[in-house]
Amino acid sequence: MSFQFLNELPDPKNFKREYPLSDELKQLKQKRDQAIRDVITGADNRFLVIIGPCSADNEDAVCDYISRLPAIQEEVADKVILIPRIYTNKPRTTGEGYKGIASQPDPEKAPDMVEGLIAMRKMHIRAIRESGLTCADEMLYPENWGYVEDLLSYVAIGARSVEDQHHRLTASGFDVASGMKNPTSGDFSVMLNSVYAAQHPHHFVYRGYEVETTGNPLTHVVLRGAVSKHGNSTQNYHYEDLIRLCEMYQNMELKNPAAIIDVNHSNSGKKFKEQIRIVKEVMHNRQVSADIRNMVKGVMIESYIQEGCQKIGEHIYGKSITDPCLGWEDSKNLIYTIADMCK
Repeated sequence: MSFQFLNELPDPKNFKREYPLSDELKQLKQKRDQAIRDVITGADNRFLVIIGPCSADNEDAVCDYISRLPAIQEEVADKVILIPRIYTNKPRTTGEGYKGIASQPDPEKAPDMVEGLIAMRKMHIRAIRESGLTCADEMLYPENWGYVEDLLSYVAIGARSVEDQHHRLTASGFDVASGMKNPTSGDFSVMLNSVYAAQHPHHFVYRGYEVETTGNPLTHVVLRGAVSKHGNSTQNYHYEDLIRLCEMYQNMELKNPAAIIDVNHSNSGKKFKEQIRIVKEVMHNRQVSADIRNMVKGVMIESYIQEGCQKIGEHIYGKSITDPCLGWEDSKNLIYTIADMCK
């Protein structure tokens, strides 16, 4: 066989007992989950801002960043719900590169999935405990859901995973908001088909068990831009794109039509400062169109303590080792701008 079996991963139930979430934090998560659910379903007209580092590679720096958000959350609580990004899994286009702390707890050492799962869970629990904010993560490996299902209030399915059957079926068993990104091709139909699949019940194999799910009505779309056949970034956050998405939503039997706009990645061409302008355009479009306002429930922003990015091994505290991010001051001001533009 070509596989070399290195380590057997821990059982999720035992793992959660070894690294438990306190009863107090469980109650906090329930309240946060309900608030986010109410936004997706339209019961709450506040705006979601999913914000944080491109990849969560350093626990101290990530928790430092997140600990700065609660004071701002308190100021904008009537308009905005902040959801910190703790992205411990990073999909890679070619399979090369840093795949996140869940795979590689030390970016300068060899992968270690068992230690990565421990690092992932410890960081999420610490962030909740220190900030009072439950977080978002991206599901690169569907089998990892059991290790964090009691911690996350938002799950993203990436552009490279959204067409995968196993990701779609697993998301149908989530009880929290889940955003399906458009594929790198930009095809809206593929993205909406993924939402349809995740919103419906399924019968399939998961972690060695035959399982059934009830469907996740909180599944929705995330627009992150696309890559053309010529390799150029193309945007899908403009007014015309959003109106087209509204119309496509209306033509499908989907619950809770909702969209989150990822203002980095191909929408910005990874020019991280463009996120500021793109957010303002999205907020403006919500002001001029009731259909867009009702559909667009939030934005995703890549942000860290230091702006830009660095190479692995440079050891600049609070600076991304993957995609470039907005710095803290720009991020803070952008949150206030979003709150001012919410109507």
